[in-house]
Amino acid sequence: MGLVIIMRILLKIIAAPFALIFTVLAYLCFFLLSASGKIFGIVSGLVLIGAVILFVQGETLGGVLFLAIAFLVSPYGLPALAGKLSEVIASTGESLRRFVMR
Repeated sequence: MGLVIIMRILLKIIAAPFALIFTVLAYLCFFLLSASGKIFGIVSGLVLIGAVILFVQGETLGGVLFLAIAFLVSPYGLPALAGKLSEVIASTGESLRRFVMR
């Protein structure tokens, strides 16, 4: 019984720095996402305008590529994926914090 308690304490000591790292990383990711949201929205709009101009000029392939880039930069593309990743990091940090505090 004593060995189990000692191992649990050692695991908590090992997990504590990781919990701190995951928590700080999650807050940093959330900050960067909120700060870059407006910039990505503006860039997405400009790329969309470029896609429309390319379609009007008859450059279908270029227009499709610009539409794909506009989607990736829009709030529904890569920023949404980064948001989900930030949530996973925050959830992992929260799980480690709960383990350390129990």
